Amino acid sequence: MLIALIVNDSLYISTSLATIFILVLLVLLVYMFIQLRKSRAKQEKMEQLFQKYESSYNKLHLENLESKLNPHLFKNILNSIQSHAYQTYFAMDKLGNVLDYILYESRDRYVTPREEIDFALNLVEINKIKISPLFELKVKTKIEEEDALFEQHLLAPLVSVDLIENAFKHADLQSPNAFISIVFEFRDGVFSMTVTNKISSKNPLKKEKGGVGSATFEERLKIIYKEDFKLERHTENDIYIANLKINLREYKTKMLAAG
Repeated sequence: MLIALIVNDSLYISTSLATIFILVLLVLLVYMFIQLRKSRAKQEKMEQLFQKYESSYNKLHLENLESKLNPHLFKNILNSIQSHAYQTYFAMDKLGNVLDYILYESRDRYVTPREEIDFALNLVEINKIKISPLFELKVKTKIEEEDALFEQHLLAPLVSVDLIENAFKHADLQSPNAFISIVFEFRDGVFSMTVTNKISSKNPLKKEKGGVGSATFEERLKIIYKEDFKLERHTENDIYIANLKINLREYKTKMLAAG
């Protein structure tokens, strides 16, 4: 009988200790869960604050980049016309279209692919006055105009400038086999342009020390499109090839998802 009581007491004590242990463990788990929730909430708040500051910085930085872009473009256009005064009458009509675009449309955050391509074609016409009528200049457009995104404001203005101006500035304009090729495409919601030219040995392709260079252009694309663009530049023998692709469909999807 005594032994049975001792066994029962031992079982009771063991059960009580187990219960206390479970309760303590449960309290600890609840405490850790609450602390984890607080930590996550704090982390989310910090991330939101960081994103807010990052967005403000990117906006200011982008405005600074764009403020450098327009005067630089104006200077190059006026230099082209001034150095070829005999063709100025023809260029004035194209110049008017280009200036309207720079002064008005380019002040918007986005333009349509149609508007940017029309602007780029006018810019090419202005640059043509630098070269001989016999120079081989090929300009092609491959456009899916039925794509709804072709008329939607999703493309950053003046994205075509850097590739076009570099081609005319650094191309070999003297040798008989020199050429510049410019191809604009819009297909499946993707804007792309490919510029190819023979490089002049007298004027090696390199970024200018002043003005708006290729690094500034790419930095602007990174701020706006992040991973939704691809810019490739390479040289094959004496041929320079630059290709830009911007996936506007993917970019729009992410914009809508972000609210």
